[in-house]
Amino acid sequence: MTARPLRSVLFVPGINLSAIAKARTLEADAVILDLEDAVGPDMKTGARTAVKAAIAEGGFRAPLVAARVNGADTPWARDDIAAVAAAAPDAILIPKVGSAGALKEARERITAASGSGVRLWANIETCLGVLEARDIAGVAATVGLDAVVFGQNDLSRDMGRRPSKDRRMLHTAMGMTVLAARAAGLAAIDGVFNDFTDLAAFEAECLEGRAYGFEGKAVIHPAQIEAANRIFGPDADDVAWAQAVVAAFGDPANAGLGAVKVMGGMAERLHLDQAERILATAGVPPLAPAMQDGEGAPPASKVDIAPKD
Repeated sequence: MTARPLRSVLFVPGINLSAIAKARTLEADAVILDLEDAVGPDMKTGARTAVKAAIAEGGFRAPLVAARVNGADTPWARDDIAAVAAAAPDAILIPKVGSAGALKEARERITAASGSGVRLWANIETCLGVLEARDIAGVAATVGLDAVVFGQNDLSRDMGRRPSKDRRMLHTAMGMTVLAARAAGLAAIDGVFNDFTDLAAFEAECLEGRAYGFEGKAVIHPAQIEAANRIFGPDADDVAWAQAVVAAFGDPANAGLGAVKVMGGMAERLHLDQAERILATAGVPPLAPAMQDGEGAPPASKVDIAPKD
């Protein structure tokens, strides 16, 4: 799994120069310059040139900049990968991945184009992609795959599902995608919410995605970034719990113990890794060991350990 937080992943049309300029200033954790869905057939070549130039120029506030190319079954795929890989983004997002072989082919093309260390991301957004998610994620080490992005719009179309804000019919696919990603140690990003004017509904969907195990949300408008960062980022209670867990296991008195008492509950060794990831995402240091159960420790009433199990 990538060590960088991916709470908000902003998709930007590759043909929209003003949107790309705006994206440079935004506090998204990642920016994906899109050559696929956001660009019409007659604009593909111009968008490819613009995205290559934007990546080469840099200057994005986001720590990670990627590009989504067109699918392997389109006439633009080969040229997209060659151009984008040469610009050396942090990652290339492959759309509509339906097999592990699709990622192997993409890796071969990237290597041929640049020989660079450009990483791969995969869109899981078709019925076949969901069913093959385990095998797709399983080649992560071979192809340099870091993340999967759930694509609910394309999946809904592939399923013959009518557009709706109610995602109950997608819950199975969401769970399968997260399970496959986590089993392979990959980041799992929830899909976009189309109505960027309905921030209340967007926040509700973020909470649902977080509950399913996604670590971030794909967003399509700057107005959605703050909520995604807040909901998928650790809150004060998460940080307090994580600091206490790290401090507890760092205390020499607890050396060799598999479980220790923290904030009125029991924390096991498996919670230590989770606590360390929370602190890394929040960018805060752990507490000194002496603070975890003494003066200065966060109040036990603030955190319930159960949600961390």
